[in-house]
Amino acid sequence: MGSKWRKAKLALGLNTCLYVPRTLEDTSPFDEDAGRPSDASYRSSSLSPSERNSDCRLEMPKTPTPSSSGLRLSKHGAKPSKRTCAICLTTMKAGHGHAIFTAECSHSFHFHCITSNVKHGNQICPVCRAKWKEVPFQNPPSDISRGRSRINNVSWPQDGHWMTVRQRLLPPRVDTNRHISSLFHAPEPSVFDDDEIVDQQPEVTNITSSSNDVADDHSIGAIEVKTYPEVSAIPKSTSHNNFTVLVHLKAPLSGGRNHSESNQVNSPFISQTRAPVDLVTVLDVSGSMAGTKLALLKRAMGFVIQNLGPADRLSVIAFSSTARRVFPLRRMTDTGKQEALQAVNLLISNGGTNIAEGLRKGAKVMTDRKWKNPVSSIILLSDGQDTYTVISLIGAGTQTDYKSLLPFSMHLNSDVGAHIPVHAFGFGADHDAVSMHSISENSGGTFSFIEAESVIQDAFAQCIGGLLSVVVQELKLSIECIDPKLQLGSVKAGSYKTSIASDARTGFIEVGDLYAEEERDFLVALDIPVDITINEMSLLKIKCVHMDPIKKELVNLEVASDVKIQRPETTSQQTVSIEVDRQRNRLRAAEAMVEAKAAAERGDLATAVSVLDNCSKHLMETMSAKAGDRLCIALGAELKEMQERMANRRIYESSGRAYVLSGLSSHSWQRATARGDSTNSTSLVQAYQTPSMVDMVNLSQTMFFGSPSSPQPSVSAARSFQTRPHPR
Repeated sequence: MGSKWRKAKLALGLNTCLYVPRTLEDTSPFDEDAGRPSDASYRSSSLSPSERNSDCRLEMPKTPTPSSSGLRLSKHGAKPSKRTCAICLTTMKAGHGHAIFTAECSHSFHFHCITSNVKHGNQICPVCRAKWKEVPFQNPPSDISRGRSRINNVSWPQDGHWMTVRQRLLPPRVDTNRHISSLFHAPEPSVFDDDEIVDQQPEVTNITSSSNDVADDHSIGAIEVKTYPEVSAIPKSTSHNNFTVLVHLKAPLSGGRNHSESNQVNSPFISQTRAPVDLVTVLDVSGSMAGTKLALLKRAMGFVIQNLGPADRLSVIAFSSTARRVFPLRRMTDTGKQEALQAVNLLISNGGTNIAEGLRKGAKVMTDRKWKNPVSSIILLSDGQDTYTVISLIGAGTQTDYKSLLPFSMHLNSDVGAHIPVHAFGFGADHDAVSMHSISENSGGTFSFIEAESVIQDAFAQCIGGLLSVVVQELKLSIECIDPKLQLGSVKAGSYKTSIASDARTGFIEVGDLYAEEERDFLVALDIPVDITINEMSLLKIKCVHMDPIKKELVNLEVASDVKIQRPETTSQQTVSIEVDRQRNRLRAAEAMVEAKAAAERGDLATAVSVLDNCSKHLMETMSAKAGDRLCIALGAELKEMQERMANRRIYESSGRAYVLSGLSSHSWQRATARGDSTNSTSLVQAYQTPSMVDMVNLSQTMFFGSPSSPQPSVSAARSFQTRPHPR
């Protein structure tokens, strides 16, 4: 077979070309733009000459499929039909989405085939061997609207960790029994109901517990609820308006998890008892992702795939000018991981950026699936601006309608749909931070800003570290006034949906999902009246209801003790609770960020910097900051960083806006996001990271950038999974 292959290459002038079969169905979203670099040229440029020659056969399908003819030679020798491209041996026909080039010797070829040939120095006709005076040339795609190249060129080092990454991105060998290649060439079904079956979950039951109950061995434990009144006593003859009570929640440990497992070479998230996940990744493969960005994205996806368990399911959507489901919702067994890695490694970059279409396909995977795992989420990554966004007319001008990017069924406050959060990742300086933040905010997800390209894997690791540790779902908190003279004034919960009953006696907070050991803090304000008849006043009663994602049980939790304060005749000067002071600082900082961003968007950067500076100075004077509170130190460092990123318009446009929006996303949801160096253990700008997130980020950093003695499991599991030898 080897000698025949070499003869075929010599006969057709393919000695330096890497061939990947193409079909009509496969042209979208990857092959629709005539000006894009071909998959062949990209892969050839990223490999050494010896690797090109040794891996040529690996690119070929091992079993011919109806949509791929492989490299079967014509029975009529070296004189192919005029309707057949002599390079790829597939049909040339007008209207099939491929440009056709006719040379001066009258022989015709697919334009992308012959430009790849010419690019590698072959300037003679592959059919008649005539030397051409005029050769086709393929311009790189460019962003016309911005007037600059959208290709991110890469020069790979030939040694060190980057060489290791590049080698691991080579396509895995294909199991012929599974016909993996058919996944990428077959047309998409109209309904995505071909998801792989999940383990059957038990029926939903209803249980009631108190905060003092002890969980059994198979339970995830109870939510920890604590309350902190602003002060412990108010004199009988004194009223206190906007008296603040802090309600603190902490999720339990995930079942079967312990921190010592994080030192193991294998991911601790695969073997532990936890709720399985349905994850859809919606990935930007537009022309601007070429080179380093796409390689790092593939590496990061390899890490995600490796750390999913056999009960988890993954689907991959790739979008450029259009979107395509390149991998259906499959369980991440050893075989499933191998196929997922195959799909990711075959991604190529070209075309524009159609985020809305990518999200529509991602939402369709979720809504059309026959089976459902307890936890569902979408990860969206893009490095550009949506070039297909719906524009709304506002008065005499126009405004981008960012909400139109997200399918209505996925909006957090819509009455339909599964309310699946989209965790958005803005990649690099050119992404549209406002649209990505809007998408995440409206769906209940978070927005992360990946400023340094090499941080993408750590950012993904932090995100899935949370998703793979969900212990509480659909959590709803109720706050009820006890004393008949009390009424609720406000409930401050950031981006979480809140409501207060018409009689102002009861309030509700829809918290949703919590990761293992994740914490939430909410400030409730009420007016304390004068009351000389009592020595103690009962203020609030706290109740929780949520779903146990492992047992599928509805859990009702009533806090054993009510919130009370003393009502003495007189009191000495009292100190405000440091816990309440800390959360006031968090809300104050978030409000300052909103105000500063609004000023910056108006072009008034001086006012924006002044707002942040004043807030920072005020924080440093608070009791919690003087006590060395870690959250206050982090807030101070973050406010200072934001001021530096608003030094001038250029810095704000390139990184300041995205940094501020990612910070707002983090503080409004009280959930960790990646921005700047926040995933670095030495960073001061760290908040809301759970132990599971820290473990996963540490695992990500150890795998590539740890010391030589550190364990370094392979990113691309395709090299470690066993595959049967292919028949010759």
